Amino acid sequence: MANPIWIMTSAFDQLNLEQTIEKANEIGVQGLDLCVFRRDGTRDDFVATHLDYENFSVNEAKKLIDQFNAASLRLSLGAFENLIGGDPAQRIKNQNHLLRLIRMAYLLGGDENDVKVGTFVGYNHELGNEDGGFEKNLLEYQRIFKPIIQYAADLGVSILYENCPMEGWRSSGHFGTFNNLPGVLAARKLMYQLIPEKNHGEIYDPSHDIWQHTDPVEVIKHTDMTRLQRIHVKSTRNNPDPFWGNMYPMHQIPEDWAKKAGIPSSTNPWDRHHYEATLPGFGLGDDLDWRAFVNILKEKGFTGPFEIENEAVLSKQTGKMGAIVQGCKAAVQNLAPLFYELTDEGWVFPASEHQTLIEVNRKDIQIVKMDDLQG
Repeated sequence: MANPIWIMTSAFDQLNLEQTIEKANEIGVQGLDLCVFRRDGTRDDFVATHLDYENFSVNEAKKLIDQFNAASLRLSLGAFENLIGGDPAQRIKNQNHLLRLIRMAYLLGGDENDVKVGTFVGYNHELGNEDGGFEKNLLEYQRIFKPIIQYAADLGVSILYENCPMEGWRSSGHFGTFNNLPGVLAARKLMYQLIPEKNHGEIYDPSHDIWQHTDPVEVIKHTDMTRLQRIHVKSTRNNPDPFWGNMYPMHQIPEDWAKKAGIPSSTNPWDRHHYEATLPGFGLGDDLDWRAFVNILKEKGFTGPFEIENEAVLSKQTGKMGAIVQGCKAAVQNLAPLFYELTDEGWVFPASEHQTLIEVNRKDIQIVKMDDLQG
């Protein structure tokens, strides 16, 4: 099978769903990973809400399936927040929102239609600051997520964790920048040991391992492929730093100290590691060998979607829709020869491999909250 290329819709937060579908067809992708963040959430970076999660019904699910079939697109859902740490009130809202998305995925056919639910786990720094803090975070993950995973399993829905460490989620005054539990492969392996159910897995983004000076090819060699469901198309250009090194994060220090010493210092939580977000084939080279990466995935039998997560400095971060679309088109064209057979039209996804979404006609179910699962 030829791997389809999708787009994660956080790049199109300026557009509504209909406009985003139009852009997807213009770019030439085969699916959308729909971002459905809380409208009252605390994040303001690379977020979007492309479905009305508060009024999602059986009828809305049917309309959405028809809409995506008419556009020859497939879909998934996701929202990426801290579910085991941070402000306790926000934590509960994030957990309940994930349960909403699981219900929505169920109404859309869940695993029958390959409609997965993407999420972060987050990190609890109160526990993390204690002796054995990493182990305690794993146990907190198990406590919170076990009933969520079981609820999803009962509905035929799978949950996928993205491996971004969310290095900018706390101020530059903190020493560590590990803010999302599945940010390293070791943690993901332990998570599956603690919750062995098969309906949770991962979205792997190679860019996060690159700035951690870890080879994504080696990560895939050690990945349980039954858990790997999505790949993010995003990369990184590392910028070596002689002052702070490239193992620990740069810190915030008084401006006059930095000026007198002639050294850089952190001015915002996201500049602490020395890299630039890129897209393959657009403007800058990056530090990932995409041919080697795609080849190891093929060898391991990965047939899932490659999702363009456009956070590139020269594309999404310009704020210009033309540059956003241009970056996505460049990524598609750059990857096409690695994925597809050569035809008279060039390297293109074979239309014969498109699978329409099934009309599942689910019965409606009530919205549940964490209190219902844990009570």
